[in-house]
Amino acid sequence: MFNRVFKKFSKDVGIDLGTANTLIYVKDRGIVVNESSIVAINNRTDQILAVGEEAQRMVGKTPPHITISKPLVDGIISDFEVTEKMLKYFIDRLYRESFGLSPRPRVVIGVPLDVTEVEKKAVEDVVLSAGAREVYLVENVIATAIGARMPIQDPSGNMVVDLGGGVTEIAVISLSGVVAWKSLRTAGNKFNQDIIQFARNEYNLLIGERLAEDIKIKAGQISENDEPIELRLRGRDLMTGLPREVLITSDQVRAAIQRSIAVIIDGIKSTLEITPPELVADIYQRGMILAGGGALLAGLDEIISQVTKIPIKVTEDAVTCAVRGMGLILEDDNLLKEVAIPSSTKEEKATR
Repeated sequence: MFNRVFKKFSKDVGIDLGTANTLIYVKDRGIVVNESSIVAINNRTDQILAVGEEAQRMVGKTPPHITISKPLVDGIISDFEVTEKMLKYFIDRLYRESFGLSPRPRVVIGVPLDVTEVEKKAVEDVVLSAGAREVYLVENVIATAIGARMPIQDPSGNMVVDLGGGVTEIAVISLSGVVAWKSLRTAGNKFNQDIIQFARNEYNLLIGERLAEDIKIKAGQISENDEPIELRLRGRDLMTGLPREVLITSDQVRAAIQRSIAVIIDGIKSTLEITPPELVADIYQRGMILAGGGALLAGLDEIISQVTKIPIKVTEDAVTCAVRGMGLILEDDNLLKEVAIPSSTKEEKATR
């Protein structure tokens, strides 16, 4: 009886806990949080100074007593305590804004394909500590496919390439399960590192991560058919130690990240190699979906399509696709039972 009452009044929540960004969906309200997965900590008082976008603005500009922490590495929680505080901050903010006296929420949260039992338990513990009543784990690629409105419950091949900040996940889905997959540590953050390395090698210029991210986004908005644009690189000259600015073109940025794009294409090809032929035939006919922040790089879909000979569609609003999928899962209890992966805590109780 209490469960029915809780269910009626609780504002269920979907969380896409990404390396670069954390997105939170609240039932009946939509996406209410879309902020950087980053926390600024004052080491003198051990208190959190800022979370999300506010902390992002501090990157590379802090005095020694302030630490900038990115608690997720390659989609996995690397700092349990900071992740808990970050999620608690977001959930508390939601309660202050709208939840009022509502019961604690049920939470659906995405996890990578190669998640271990220890990592699964860490995610569950973090979310429960942050204020959830129940936690359901769903594979990120499944949530992305649902958000892209793919018919994953059908006996047919659905291919998703989810290019996030820390990890690129490639999966073939059929009958609500993952049939073949690859997980690559080459993703959006690696593109940033490629640009930093390019500036160092070509111009002896040391630039920061935030500038590399901005350059990647600006260059990524220019199609290959458009005229190249000039971009300003500002940083420290490694020879003189003084500030310096150089001009580069969007074509040079593309060339800098070309090797990482080739790794992702190889990952797609090797996933297709281990996919049953019946599903490959479906994918060839229907194409694959490209999602995640990296999908917004102009021309990336065309490059992948040329090499694989498979039609590519960049899903609408690629960055929020996974969390929108979690919202659809929250709306349908049968779908939730079908796609939720077994909880580590329930498995522990069963073995006792």
